[in-house]
Parts: sequence; C-alpha cells; structure tokens
Amino acid sequence: MIGTGHSKFCYNSPKTSVELLAEVAMDAINEAHITPGDIQAVNVGNVLGDFEEGQGMVQSFLANDIGCFNVPASRFEGACASGSMAVRDAVMWVASGYYDIMLVGGVEKCTAMGTGLATRTFAMFGDARYEFPAGFTFPAVFALLTHLYASKYKIPLATLKEQMAAVSIQSHEYAMKNPNAQIQKLISKEDVLNSFMVSTPIQLNDSCPFSDGAAALVIASEETAKKLVKKPVYFTGIGQSSSGKLSSQYKYLPRIRARELAVQQSYGMAGLTPRDMDLCELHDCFSIAALIAAEGLGFFEFGTAGRAWEKGETRLGGRIPINLSGGLKAKGHPIGASGVSMVYEVARQLRGDMVEQGRQVEGAKHGLVDTLGGDGVIISMILSAA
Repeated sequence: MIGTGHSKFCYNSPKTSVELLAEVAMDAINEAHITPGDIQAVNVGNVLGDFEEGQGMVQSFLANDIGCFNVPASRFEGACASGSMAVRDAVMWVASGYYDIMLVGGVEKCTAMGTGLATRTFAMFGDARYEFPAGFTFPAVFALLTHLYASKYKIPLATLKEQMAAVSIQSHEYAMKNPNAQIQKLISKEDVLNSFMVSTPIQLNDSCPFSDGAAALVIASEETAKKLVKKPVYFTGIGQSSSGKLSSQYKYLPRIRARELAVQQSYGMAGLTPRDMDLCELHDCFSIAALIAAEGLGFFEFGTAGRAWEKGETRLGGRIPINLSGGLKAKGHPIGASGVSMVYEVARQLRGDMVEQGRQVEGAKHGLVDTLGGDGVIISMILSAA
C-alpha cells in the first residue's frame, strides 16, 4: 500500500457518493506520487447506493471523473465487508502480477435514507424469507447474540452489560483524538446503561451510527512501491470465509465460525500469531460484536474479552490496542467504506502517522483488520510495516 485517503465520517453529507470518493481517491493518488493515468484498475465497495441516492455504477463514474479513463472498474457488495472485499481482491490481482497499481475505494451515504429505510435495507443482508419477517433486523441479531453469550459463558446479564459499556466508552475516548470520526463526545457508563433500548438488551450507546463517508487506498506491487514511496505497508496475510443465514449457524453461536477460519488463513499466510499483532481494527457494529470478535481472533479466551476491556488491556499501551480509531461505534459506519477505513487506520499506524493525534502504537510492526458483513461474510487481513 502506497497511498491513503479518508473523508470525515458524518451525518447528512452534502456531497454525492462519487464526489466523496473522488476527493479521497485523489488524496491517495497524490500521496502515492502517481497520476490517475497510472491506475490500471479500480475496485469500489458500495452497498446501497441504489437506495441512498438512486445511484448505481459509482465505480465507473469515479474512474472517469478522476481521469482513470476506460480502466476496469468493479463494484463489490458483501454488506458491511464490501470495502474489505474490494481491498482483498485488489491485493490478489496485484500479487498475481496482472496489475502493478490499483485504486481501491469505499463509499456510502447511509444517512440519506433516514432511519426507517436504512434499517429495512440493512436487513436485506440477513435472510429475507424467514428471519426478517420475524423481526430479525441487525439490532435484534446482536441482541440475541448478547443473550447467547451471557448464557454460554455464564455471565450475569447485568455484568455483561457493564463490560459492553466499557467497549463503547473506550471507543468514544479514542474518537475524540480522530479528526475523521463522526461522534466526538465522551460518554459514561451511566450514559450507556440509561440510553434508549433498541432491542433488548442492546441500547443506543451499544450501537454504531449510520454514516456518510469514503476512504481510498493505492495498492502496488512490491517493486513498484519501493520506487515510489519510502514507507510502503505490506499485506502479509489475507483471509475470507462465509456463513449461511444466522439460524443455520445455531450450533456454533455466539462464536462465528467464518471469522475463525478467515483469521486462521491470514495468520497462516503471514506466518504470525495473535501474539504478534500490535493493534487491531475489528468490527464493533454493536458492543457485543467487539467482544465476540476479539475472542474469535485469538486475543482473549472465550468469555473473557469484557473483563479485558474493563482492565484496559485493549487501550493504547495495553496488551492488544483495539479500535484506536474510535471503531464503528464512534468513528462511524458508512458500510461500503468501513473496511477500507479500517485498512487505512492500520496502515497509518504502521507508518507512524498517528503521533500528533496522540493515538500512535509505539513501534507497531503488525496490525490486523477484521470485517464482518451481514450474517457472516468475514474478511481478515494482516498488514506489516516495511
């Protein structure tokens, strides 16, 4: 990776998806010391452009508008993992030698739909025939997982709720240091536990917001990267796995088997282990999701991640810093852009770019990205410093 770009995640952006993408794409291109004419192919993660602004085909319009004329341009949809799918695909194309330089972007204008339509369209990424009619929107899915987690690991629900609150509190603290974060406001345990009940026991401050925003990366072959920039960041491990609808996963829940398989692919390819990771950006669409993810990635024993958050083991200087960007919870969640944003965050940590923001992991060499899409499309990527 040789170039990065990132918009501020926000509510009700006045810009179109193509405009948001074009700005961050040019930032990434300029940082990579190349021109749009050097880009050989474009990948874009975008999920609901059709519903949000009546706009499909964002990928080809982006390519044309920034001067990448007539190159192959592809749109990726894997629910919340769409951006990560676009990145993974580009890594494989470049690693194969077919392309030397690719542009990857992700964009969404979720807030344009309003809460009602956004909730309904997000639910399309669960099972539409049996689960949605029974009330299975994603807050309900993670409410169910919260109950299953408490039962499986014999944690009183009140105790688990306090542990989940620690996840949200930490995310908001680090979002205060991230100028691109959507929610820059400290919250307390009382703020979480007294917030609006969304789907018992998931409350408003357990939940990430809908967001507008975009992020972009330039990915190049190793030989090309060394000629262009002083500090390229390397993709050393990639993995992807998937699951069926949530009800088909009942024997394994609240663990998500696809996540564990995907991250094993990444660790195996990179020749690394969870202990080698210096930081992680993981998928915390709801606070319980952060606990489930951290355990599935191998950072904590099952049923113990909540205590780790309470002890500060996931903070800067802790055992494994997690979501120092503010995570989806406070940085925001423009679904097609979120995976690209996660990679952006880890890459800049590995380059040492976060010192001025006060959230730099000192001496970071390896970072993990984990993205969950819908009921179980999982992308895992390990990035390493030069």
